[in-house]
Amino acid sequence: MLRPTATSVFPEDNYILRIVFDNGETKRFDVKPYIQGEWYGKLADKQYFRAVRTDGFTVVWPEGQDLCPDEIYDLGISVNRLQLA
Repeated sequence: MLRPTATSVFPEDNYILRIVFDNGETKRFDVKPYIQGEWYGKLADKQYFRAVRTDGFTVVWPEGQDLCPDEIYDLGISVNRLQLA
């Protein structure tokens, strides 16, 4: 079975992404552990962090930072649709 792909992403407070996948699941993913070093450290800028988009496969930022699609799906926390209200 193919891994679900990210269809939309919504940046939330505290460096959390809410990601909707093509299988209908929504998950929250904590990006804080990845924000280190010169390359991923750029994500610490909240305005830049909020520039996240999907590329039809995973989540990406304007300068090319991305996250492994397997990680965001496997390590993301499932969101109950009622919690989104």
